[in-house]
Amino acid sequence: MPSYEEQGELLDPASTVLLTVECQQGVVGPDSALPELAREARSSGALRNVARLVGAAHETGVQVIHAVAERRPDGRGASRNARLFRAAERLPVRQLTGTTAVRVAPPIEVTEEDFVVRRLHGLSPIQGTDVDALLRNLGCRTLIVTGVSANVAVPNAVFDAVNRGYTAVVPADAIAGVPADYTPAMIRNTLALVATITTTDELLGRLKRPRRRM
Repeated sequence: MPSYEEQGELLDPASTVLLTVECQQGVVGPDSALPELAREARSSGALRNVARLVGAAHETGVQVIHAVAERRPDGRGASRNARLFRAAERLPVRQLTGTTAVRVAPPIEVTEEDFVVRRLHGLSPIQGTDVDALLRNLGCRTLIVTGVSANVAVPNAVFDAVNRGYTAVVPADAIAGVPADYTPAMIRNTLALVATITTTDELLGRLKRPRRRM
């Protein structure tokens, strides 16, 4: 793990972006399509920590991007080439465009300065979406990845970020997956090899800087 000073260099507000992954009501909310994942995101404190980081980003001028997964009511354009996609079609709660299920879930706050990027296909919040172009136009060098799940979307985001030349930072207590013991194993054996692993409190300590002037 980088030293406190090195983390400070990584987290320059002018070149840092905070990404929340699938922190939407239909995934982590009380009426989730994936209740086990929703319970873990809340009981572990991960969702609360995402909200804390988003609040700090808003205060310090770090850009926030919320990545949301959704599908059209008619299903056109949706991926069907994996078991996960086919199972999602049969869930009682579907992540349909324009519904409550695809709104960012409390206690995370969305402001007018945030970007909300929606994807209709695939597993990654970066591949095949507007996220990469936005990051480049924003001058991003460091991407903080938070949210769910540690099983699929979060590692996809980290790998895609690294493959595109960004430095990925993962606060271990601001991501969640199922079962509960899978997340630390994923972090230790996979994400730690390619990303800077830190904690919410450590990031909050480094993000307390004057707001970026536009």
